[in-house]
This record gives sequence, C-alpha cells and structure tokens, in this order.
Amino acid sequence: MNASHPARPRRYLTVDEVCEELAVPRSTFYQWRATRKAPPCIKLPNGALRIRRADLDRWLDAHEGTAA
Repeated sequence: MNASHPARPRRYLTVDEVCEELAVPRSTFYQWRATRKAPPCIKLPNGALRIRRADLDRWLDAHEGTAA
C-alpha cells in the first residue's frame, strides 16, 4: 500500500439501500437475484446481503438504455 495514497474504504450497500435508490420493492430485487439479473452481491455469514457501490454503479451503466 502506498502511504501517499491511503486505501479508500469500500462502500457496501444493504438491499434496502439499493431498493430505495432504484425505487423498486425488495421482492423485485430478490426476483432479479433469483434470475441472476441483480447486481453482484456478497452474502455475509449471517445471511445478509451487501452490494458494493462500485458493482451497483457498473451494473447500472451496463443496463443504461435497455428499458423497453
């Protein structure tokens, strides 16, 4: 690690935070997850999910302009 450029802490979002940002219900998020359409998730030992901010941003960029 370079001392002049300290590592930025990773930002992890909860499912609720992602759903609020996307204005979708939790059920939609879990449906996307079941069909492998959701952004990449990290499953914690307690079963809770977290989504990296960077992964959500990449996922949104990849889906830009694909709405029917």
